[in-house]
Amino acid sequence: MGALIQAYRNSSGEALTENDFRGERFKDHSLPLKGCADVLCLTRPDIISGIHDEYLKAGADIAESCSFNATAVTLADYGLKDLSYEISFAAARLAREAADKFSTAAWPRFVAGSMGPTSKSASMPPDLNESGKRAISWDELEAAYYDSARGLLDGGADIFLIETIFDSLNAKAAISAVLKLGEERGLDLPMIISATVMEKGGRLLSGQSLEAFCVSTKHANPLAIGLNCSFGAKNLKPHIAEISSLVPCLVSAYPNAGLPNHNGTYDESPDTMADYMEDYFREGIVNIAGGCCGSTPAHIAEIAARAASYIPRALPKIQERTMLSGLEAIEYNSGDLEGLANLAENTELISSINRGDYDEAVDLAMDMLEDDEAGFLNIRVDDISEEGLTNFLNHALEFPSISRIPVSLSGSCWKTIEAGLKCLPGKSLVNFYGADAGMEKLVRSYGAALIGSLIESSDAALGTA
Repeated sequence: MGALIQAYRNSSGEALTENDFRGERFKDHSLPLKGCADVLCLTRPDIISGIHDEYLKAGADIAESCSFNATAVTLADYGLKDLSYEISFAAARLAREAADKFSTAAWPRFVAGSMGPTSKSASMPPDLNESGKRAISWDELEAAYYDSARGLLDGGADIFLIETIFDSLNAKAAISAVLKLGEERGLDLPMIISATVMEKGGRLLSGQSLEAFCVSTKHANPLAIGLNCSFGAKNLKPHIAEISSLVPCLVSAYPNAGLPNHNGTYDESPDTMADYMEDYFREGIVNIAGGCCGSTPAHIAEIAARAASYIPRALPKIQERTMLSGLEAIEYNSGDLEGLANLAENTELISSINRGDYDEAVDLAMDMLEDDEAGFLNIRVDDISEEGLTNFLNHALEFPSISRIPVSLSGSCWKTIEAGLKCLPGKSLVNFYGADAGMEKLVRSYGAALIGSLIESSDAALGTA
C-alpha cells in the first residue's frame, strides 16, 4: 500500500500533496496530514480503491485494508485520534468492495483488516533512565485496538491482521481487543499474528525469541502466525522455517522487497524476490505468502505465479507441551510445578515493593531465582497494591536475568494479578486460589496459564490449563 501511495502520480505527473490528504473535510485542520496514508480512505478513496484493484488483478487472494496506523494511538500524532472507528470502517469497506468485485465462486477474495503495532511500546521504556515508566498502558492499547477492530469488522473485514509486531505485549492487547469484540458479537474472528524481527539473529525489537513469541500469542488460536517486513525474503527464510517447525496452525510470510536504499526505496526486482520466495514453497514452510514494504503488484504477480506450482505447507502434528515464556520459551513438566502452592511468601520482597524500593526488590528477586530451581519468578501478590506490582514489574523486566524467564503470580486478589498480567509480554503462570472455569477463560485472555489451588482441602490439589 505504501509503495503505491508514494509512487502515485496524477494525470499531470504530480505526486500526492498536502491537499490530497486534507481534502475538503480537513482543509482547515491544525496539523499537517501528508504521510497519514489512512486518512486517504476518507479524502481520496479513489486512490486506495485503485491500489486494491491493482493488487487483486495481479493475483492477490487477500486485500489488506489501508488501516495500519488507524488506531487512536497513532492517529493522535495527526490530531485525528477520534476518527479511529470511522477510518478503520472506511478502509475495510474499500477493500471489501474491491475484493467482492474480483471474487468468483472458484476464486474468492478476502479482506484482512490491518492492525499495526502503533508507535508506542507497552513493555519497553521510552527513556532508559526511567526504566519503570512506559509510554502507554495495556488499557490504553486495548481500547485503541478495540475501536479499530470494531470499525474493521463493521466495514467488512474477514480476518484481523495483527502485524509488524515488535512487542508481544502490544500484540496481546490487540488480541484481547479482538477476542472481546468477537465475544460481544458472538463471532469467532480469525486472526493472523505477524511479527517483525530486527536483526538476523531472529529476535523482536523487545529481545524476545521467535519461540517465545509463538508461545506468548498462541492463546489467540490464530489462523496463521508468521513474519512480515523485517528484511528481504532471502534473509527471512530461516526464521520462517523456525516458526514453521513450532506452530500447528498456518504460517504466513510477507517480507520486504529487499532492504531500502539510501533514498528509502526498495530495489529488489519481482523476479529476484520471487526466486527467494520460491525456496519457501519448495521446502514447504509457508501457507500464505506475499510482500511488505516495496512490494508492487508486479512482485505479487510473480510470487503468485511461482506459488501456483507448489503444494502449501502441511499442518504438522506437534505434541502439546506445557510452555511458558519471558524473552525465552521454557518447557515445564508437572514436577516443575508441584511445589508451587506451598511456596512461602517472601516478606522481604513484598516489603521492598510496598516501600517503592524497586532496586532492592530486584536484588531480592534475583536471590530468589538463585535459590529456586523452578526456572520462573514467583510473586505472592495479595499484600501488594496494583500500582506497586505494576511499578515493580516494569522496573524488573529491564534486567535480563528476570525478563528472560516466565513470571508466576500467586494469590487470591484477582485485580492485582490482572495488573501484573498487563505488564508481562510473555506467557505467565497464574496460581489463583480457588480458581473456577470462568477464571480459566479470563486468565487465558491475557495469554497466561492457570494453575488452580484448592485451598479448602488439607492437601493442595494442582492442575494446569
